Amino acid sequence: MSDPAPPPVIDLNADLGEGFGRWQLTDDEALLSVVTSANVACGFHAGDPATMRRVCELAAGRGVVIGAQVSYRDLAGFGRRAMEVPPEELSAEITYQIGALDVFARAAGTRVRYVKPHGALYNRCVHDAEQAAAVIDGIRAAGAALPVLGLPGSRLHEAARRAELPVVGEAFADRAYTDEGTLVPRREPGAVVHDADEVVKRALGMARDRTVTSRDGRRVGITARSLCLHGDTPGAAGLARRVRSELAAAGVRIRSFV
Repeated sequence: MSDPAPPPVIDLNADLGEGFGRWQLTDDEALLSVVTSANVACGFHAGDPATMRRVCELAAGRGVVIGAQVSYRDLAGFGRRAMEVPPEELSAEITYQIGALDVFARAAGTRVRYVKPHGALYNRCVHDAEQAAAVIDGIRAAGAALPVLGLPGSRLHEAARRAELPVVGEAFADRAYTDEGTLVPRREPGAVVHDADEVVKRALGMARDRTVTSRDGRRVGITARSLCLHGDTPGAAGLARRVRSELAAAGVRIRSFV
């Protein structure tokens, strides 16, 4: 008789620190009680020094791994607007963001342990080899072989592998997928899944079966080690708690990829 298959393992990540000054979008404390990895905004699409310091302290205190959520310089557009940034400039801005966050992570007794692009930069690096290479150059210049969290099969992961950086595949239970396994752009109808039961169902499918149903009804393979739980939607913290509880009840081990 063969040994039973080991239980599936998944990391839960969320975008945190997405505020600026008196404005706060994410419920950081509530989400930090659920996730195992925190993508902390570094000041370019959201986040300011006080917010970055506070979130790093909270994450460190709860044993949550800290990652730099790097972005185009776009506070007004929340990092979701397409921008044309020369590769040399983008690379320097990536290094700058990682360094800024790492100062606060160090002060909290930990370090930045991985990097994840945000918004328009994330989507651009799925297909754009030049922008993806600039992001990876910026990560390397930050001085550590940091894992790169992103969409499996993306140009970003291709560039990371060439640079001998670890890659971590990511999936989104609350985002619609195309037949090719990419995310449906947010500007298109149905890009975000709002039904809580459906989000939980998709999370279980991604973690246990490594599949998701595309917008057109096709079963698409998912090779993800981390599942993103968006924190910028109504009821996000409650939904995140439910997803974690349902995964654990289904025998899925919740653990950071670091």
